[in-house]
Amino acid sequence: MYPNHRALLLVALLALPLALMGCKDKKASATTANSATTQQGQPSSAHAAPAATVPATATPAATAAKFDGHSSAGNKGKGAKGKETAAPKTAYRAGEDPDFAAKKGWPVKYPAPLPGSILPQKRIVAYYGNPLSKRMGALGEYQKDDMLQRLKREAAKWQAADPSHPVQPALHLIAVVAQGEPGKAGLYRMVMPDKIINDVYSWAKSINAIMFIDIQTGHDNIRNVLPRFEWILKNPDVHLGIDPEFNLIKSGKKPGTKIGTYDAADINYASNYLKDLVKKYNLPPKVFIVHRFTRNGVTNSRNIQLRPEVQIVMNMDGWGAPWLKRDSYKDYVVAEPVEFTGFKLFYHNDTKKGDPLLTPKEVLMLNPKPLYIQYQ
Repeated sequence: MYPNHRALLLVALLALPLALMGCKDKKASATTANSATTQQGQPSSAHAAPAATVPATATPAATAAKFDGHSSAGNKGKGAKGKETAAPKTAYRAGEDPDFAAKKGWPVKYPAPLPGSILPQKRIVAYYGNPLSKRMGALGEYQKDDMLQRLKREAAKWQAADPSHPVQPALHLIAVVAQGEPGKAGLYRMVMPDKIINDVYSWAKSINAIMFIDIQTGHDNIRNVLPRFEWILKNPDVHLGIDPEFNLIKSGKKPGTKIGTYDAADINYASNYLKDLVKKYNLPPKVFIVHRFTRNGVTNSRNIQLRPEVQIVMNMDGWGAPWLKRDSYKDYVVAEPVEFTGFKLFYHNDTKKGDPLLTPKEVLMLNPKPLYIQYQ
């Protein structure tokens, strides 16, 4: 437990709009946020004192991919003069063409689901963010009770759109937040206090939701950070997400000034760690989310190992107009099959230029159909 003066300090921090670096609304905008954050330099947040306040840094724009639709050939028929003519082809938007998906290797052959597996029987619908910031996603933007009711309504929409897949609601907490300044440890990341994590976990349990611990490593190594969360990941309803955008060890750049990357070796480490937890604590399989919205966000994806104890979801994490989101899904998720797929929807960034937010029905036209849906 924190001493009283540290508890008061944390309360004070809650009143500040933290510059927590996980907000993906900077992916297509180079504007700098005016919020501020406190830096926590030690990996054990329960005992580490916050350091100085630092400004946020905007993430550079992701390169917009050119729209690319695909078509599948129809049957041939006779024309008016007896000549054989091709029947009209079915026009698909990017990310929807079953022929393109099949060519790339979908459906993927993955280990038979173990008892207690969530995927592919269910679809996960998650609210993402951090309760200390209104800028990082729906999880922190709305007051707790309002937020939980909003999540329930979104889950109901998805259930109505695809009754064959029961919806599993989730809260996706950014538990390690990349920072624009190095902090005491020089690692450009802040670990959330255990109390914050436990609070969000209790919210999830109150509506029979699962929880995700999301990690943005900054200049830290996933091999150092991940074991710090065994205490919460040992629960059967707590799962993992990692964000390549904010893994910047290789480049040495500050979070927000360059887009980071994870290699298959890093993903395999995390997957193996989860596998060991499943066996150690006799747990149902873990769901493992890997965010992606660039070509180099994940390297050597063909080398990612699949394990019965871990269900890997490659989550299309980019924002923008519907055509751009479909195109990103095609280029970075469909084109490089791993196991399952996800799709993120941004309440504000997807719509700020007047575009509509994609509906469940529209997202379900993608091929393969995403089984993890994240709202930010």
